[in-house]
Amino acid sequence: MRKVPPFHLAIPVDDLQKARVFYTKTLHFKEGRSSDHWVDYDFFGHQLVIHLDEGEHRASTQSSIDGKNVPVPHFGVVLPWEIFESFADQLKQRDVQFEIEPYIRFKGKTGEQMTMFFYDPCGNALEFKAFKDPDQLFAS
Repeated sequence: MRKVPPFHLAIPVDDLQKARVFYTKTLHFKEGRSSDHWVDYDFFGHQLVIHLDEGEHRASTQSSIDGKNVPVPHFGVVLPWEIFESFADQLKQRDVQFEIEPYIRFKGKTGEQMTMFFYDPCGNALEFKAFKDPDQLFAS
C-alpha cells in the first residue's frame, strides 16, 4: 500500500466536553493541543480536530450500499485489516452502539472490505474500513 501524508479533518461538535470524553475515553485517541473551543487528536496518524459549534444543524440522509443504509455525511479512515479487527473488538468491549455492525461488505467481489459505522455523541457519523487486499481500495 502506498504511503500517504497525514490529512487534517475538522468537524463541528455541539458539546465539546461530551465529544472530548468520547474521542479520548471511548475511542482512545491521543489528545494533542486544545483550547476552550477545540481539541485535536491523533486519528491513526492523521489530525482530527473537534470544534465547538453550538449553532451547527446537520442535515443527514442515507445511501443504500450492499443492502445497508449508510449515513451521509460521514468520515473515517481505511485501516490495515488486523488493526480494524482489533479496533472493532475494542469498540464492542466499550459498548459502542453501531449504526452498522462490523461486517464484510462486497464479499467475494471487487473491493471486498470490512466496514463499520457509528455516531459520536454530537451526531457525526464515522466509518472505519479495511481491505484484505489494499490494492482494491480504488478498484472498480
